[in-house]
Amino acid sequence: MNAKTLADGPPNAADAHPLPQRALVTGGAGFIGSHIVGTLLKGGSDVVVLDNFSSGYRENLPKHPCLKVIEGDVRDPAALTQSVKGVETVFHLAASVGNKRSIDDPITDSDINVMGTLKLLLAARDHGITKVVASSSAAVYGELQGLPIGEDHRLAPQTPYASSKLAMEHHALAFADLFGIEVVCLRYFNVYGENQRFDPYGNVIPIFARRLVAGEPIIVYGDGEQTRDFVHVDDVVAANLLAARARGVSGVFNVASGSRVTVNTLAQMMLNAAGWPPGAGVTHGPERVGDVRHSLANISAAHTAFQYVPQVALNDGIPRYFGWFSEDTP
Repeated sequence: MNAKTLADGPPNAADAHPLPQRALVTGGAGFIGSHIVGTLLKGGSDVVVLDNFSSGYRENLPKHPCLKVIEGDVRDPAALTQSVKGVETVFHLAASVGNKRSIDDPITDSDINVMGTLKLLLAARDHGITKVVASSSAAVYGELQGLPIGEDHRLAPQTPYASSKLAMEHHALAFADLFGIEVVCLRYFNVYGENQRFDPYGNVIPIFARRLVAGEPIIVYGDGEQTRDFVHVDDVVAANLLAARARGVSGVFNVASGSRVTVNTLAQMMLNAAGWPPGAGVTHGPERVGDVRHSLANISAAHTAFQYVPQVALNDGIPRYFGWFSEDTP
């Protein structure tokens, strides 16, 4: 099947470069990956998904004649060789995600995020892949020296997860320099949206949603005045596709909303979406090790390089997400 230009967006696409005819999405059954898969299929691409289903869900993937699913691990060279055949673009999302998970098990975290990425890059080099869009994290910045955070901010990872993501970036960009593969590393801030299920190591929004659906109060760690830059998964998908379609672009780019709210404000938005009465539903716990105090991204570099402009405001995205989560949760 021939690739087409993206049928319905993303709305901020400023050019008409086609989507890849055949793309690989590692971790394609996961939260963000499944949205990329669905958008690629809708746009006319043939898609290969490589996923070991350790955290992804089969039900996230549509039944589609142009979708091939390979159950395997990104660390397995045989699975990678099978996955990259005939592919021109790779969206690399397979990862061990989360600061606390990495503190509990740093060896596995690094094995997946660093060695898995290296093996993918080798497969990409050996099979003529022309573009790799790799998912990284704002965790690479560590404690912030000033806001908003640009890509030139000091890199001072404070957890094994953050360190593994930074190492992944360096390996990917080295391959770009050495072997001529265009590589874009996207540093996600706090991504949320449909298909994001509860994970005790994961994002605060599904953790809050799970407690509210169960009729339990939200737990806010610390004073709740820490700030976060939340970005909806629709905007993250747009960034991935814009980066893939941009010609001659390699490097690292922030992907975020470019705005921030306190955790206390987020908690109230979640309570409003769940229909809890004012003044109810929040308890406080101790601060957590490894959490940064404030976060806010400068997203101008992504806008300049591939016309990224976020579209989904938090006050629109939270009710959408809570509605989906409520229906998905038994």
